[in-house]
Amino acid sequence: MAECYWQKEIETASREQIREWQSERLVKTVKHVYDNVELYRKRMDEAGVKPEDIKSVDDLKKLPFTYKQDLRDAYPYGLFAVPMSEVLRLHASSGTTGKQIVVGYTKHDLEVWDDIAARQLYAVGADENDFIHVSYGYGLFTGGFGLHGGAGRIGATAIPVSSGNTDRQITILQDFGSTVLCCTPSYAMYIAEQIKAKGIDPKTLPLKAGIFGAEPWTEEMRRQIEEMLDIKAYDVYGLTEIMGPCVSYECSEQKGMHVNEDHFIIETINPETGEVLPQGEQGELVFTCITKECCPFIRYRTRDIGIINTEPCECGRTFVRMSKPMGRSDDMMIIRGVNVFPSQIETVLLRQGYLPNYKIIVDRVNNTDTLEVQVEMTEDMFSDTVTKVKEYEKALESELRSLLGIGADVKLVAPNSIERSMGKAVRVVDKRKLIGG
Repeated sequence: MAECYWQKEIETASREQIREWQSERLVKTVKHVYDNVELYRKRMDEAGVKPEDIKSVDDLKKLPFTYKQDLRDAYPYGLFAVPMSEVLRLHASSGTTGKQIVVGYTKHDLEVWDDIAARQLYAVGADENDFIHVSYGYGLFTGGFGLHGGAGRIGATAIPVSSGNTDRQITILQDFGSTVLCCTPSYAMYIAEQIKAKGIDPKTLPLKAGIFGAEPWTEEMRRQIEEMLDIKAYDVYGLTEIMGPCVSYECSEQKGMHVNEDHFIIETINPETGEVLPQGEQGELVFTCITKECCPFIRYRTRDIGIINTEPCECGRTFVRMSKPMGRSDDMMIIRGVNVFPSQIETVLLRQGYLPNYKIIVDRVNNTDTLEVQVEMTEDMFSDTVTKVKEYEKALESELRSLLGIGADVKLVAPNSIERSMGKAVRVVDKRKLIGG
């Protein structure tokens, strides 16, 4: 398709201009947080760094990191850099471990968010004539509001379906004219399964594109979704702490997500040492907000593992690209001394023709770690003999051992027997009682 830009002069700016914007905005942001947020003032003083020491992006490495625990410790508003009278909206994480993390947005922050979501929508070919079907959750979760705001910014019609009630989702996809589906990739797969089960030909739907994020997913899963829904599937990245969805966005090339560098500086670091890594090396992604007013977090450690690509993109955009997150440093499982990411297991399953409906169960028996992978069979497999099913299990075990370097016990289970998630998929159950884990 012909490449579309929401703010072409920004999205195709020279690298020199982007660096100039970043340096100027970083200097202002550092002074803003030093003057208004006790945590940053204390951390910078402890590190012997004053705002006047930060003169350009080159000085970013002098600044301390920010951690998710900092937000929990400051709950709810301790890291806000503006008075509450200037805060127009609050969002929060799901709070599955410990207290929720809470972030606020000023009028300016919400306008920035709408703009970066508009960039994503234009990049997938949407405009004012489109119907944006938003199946991310609404509420304190940032997902639904992010793409909803972007739809409003470009003048498209937003359909705020939220998550769940899949039968209703499909009816709306058929009747309301939805052209762009926005949800988690695992939910997109579930919708696709149900469309197939109902005997609906996806070619009869007006859908042309999907914007999928909020959880790691593989290229194999992308191809499955594209085939099952007859659309182009695009990746989007964001997190509550930095803004929400559309911190980075994928273009028509589908070769990485462009980071909105006029608003965020991205680094990769060694997750163990904190050392900044050269671009192109795999590491933990770290973001610094340089235009946010309420919660401009400095060097926020995401725990997501990825790579930054500085090569020019054929779409014409000059923002650096980040890879799909390859897992999270805190989701990484250490099993019998081997680092294992759920995404590695998913890759094997999809390559072997399985739908990505699986559960990983880790346990410790007689002081030895065990790894069990439960995988749903296809309908065709389910009707096979017990002997044939055992052959499928052994073949998967062989593939997993080859990739992971350790053995896994594969159990093929009945179709639709693994609980589905309408939001982020829960893939791992770790039954080990690990100290500090």
